Amino acid sequence: MGKITVTNVGKAYKQYPTRWSRLAEWVLPGKRQRHNLKWVMQDVSFEIEPGQAVGIIGINGAGKSTLLKMITGTTQPTTGSIEMTGRVAALLELGMGFHPDFTGRENVYMAGQLLGLKADQITKLMPDIEAFAEIGDYIEQPVRVYSSGMQMRLAFSVATAVRPDILIIDEALSVGDAHFQHKSFDRIREFRKLGTTLLIVSHDKQAIQSICDSAILLNAGRIEMQGEPESVMDYYNALLSNNQNQKIEQVETVDGRIQTISGTGEAKVIDIKLLDERGNSIESVNVGQRVNLKVTVEAYTSIPRLVLGYGIRDRLGQLIYGTNTDLKNQPIIDVQSGQHIEYNCFFDANIGTGHFSVQIAISSSDTHMINNYEWRELALIFEVINKNKPVFGGVAWLDPEIKIVSN
Repeated sequence: MGKITVTNVGKAYKQYPTRWSRLAEWVLPGKRQRHNLKWVMQDVSFEIEPGQAVGIIGINGAGKSTLLKMITGTTQPTTGSIEMTGRVAALLELGMGFHPDFTGRENVYMAGQLLGLKADQITKLMPDIEAFAEIGDYIEQPVRVYSSGMQMRLAFSVATAVRPDILIIDEALSVGDAHFQHKSFDRIREFRKLGTTLLIVSHDKQAIQSICDSAILLNAGRIEMQGEPESVMDYYNALLSNNQNQKIEQVETVDGRIQTISGTGEAKVIDIKLLDERGNSIESVNVGQRVNLKVTVEAYTSIPRLVLGYGIRDRLGQLIYGTNTDLKNQPIIDVQSGQHIEYNCFFDANIGTGHFSVQIAISSSDTHMINNYEWRELALIFEVINKNKPVFGGVAWLDPEIKIVSN
């Protein structure tokens, strides 16, 4: 079984003032230091137990790829230690280890042996590798003629030809087509069931939340936050827009979930309710029932343009539906300080049974990246129950009319 232990890891690169300083440091007598250290990562510690799946997220330059390279041994940490047990398969940079002038088949043998497989094992696995990669006759062509998607297909097929104890994946899967991404994640889920430890770097919020047990947010080379994927992704989402003198706050709700609230505070949601057709506040909704999401916003300064957005998320935090008043061509212009605005959003709850949450955003456009007045996760929790509809599966109520013709 695979386990990863990262203890007080740091990474620094030497910076020399001139091109001759490096040579002087090597050849001149004495131990005078002629470089400065640029730290790109410091004091990173975490453990991933056997069979766990952990996602690593962060903005570009946060240190994600550097951390993975140290874990896989491509580069060494300056401080701290990394320990791993079990057989490791890693898919980092696209086509890493492939020689462009060799054929796909030849590269399979080379990459497979780097993973610890013997030539006869690779020969035995080759039909499965070819079938999973789905690149056809290109397997006999030089890799230099491959598209990025073809390289990713072949690299993933080799890396997962034999179930590893630890599987490490960088952003490489993002270049594949939708069909292969689904197939790849199905294989990853199957490995998880069989006990493979998974470490994945991805900006795909749904992938992180659906696959991983926990997530780690890296920021400027340090761990900013670690915990359940939903709360970490919410914090990351707030961090992305944190360039407008915003405040980011996380509080624990009565049911133990972590609510993230961010924004400048120039406008806030002061009340949110889910109402039935009679105007009564409700917490449970029947499948297909007509409801009103009533949101009251107060402005604390003059705002030239105000937009309200909301999203409905399932229990894993995955977005079921989202819209805003900019997309609906209903922004409010020239809002005055102290003004209250009441939004009544009527819709049919054509969603499956289960618990759902509402996220609310107040901004000036169709994105919270500009003028994020308030972004509030878990603003409202409600349950959908099925009182009078036929039993069905899934997260959407798409009841068909079925016509059958028999000859």
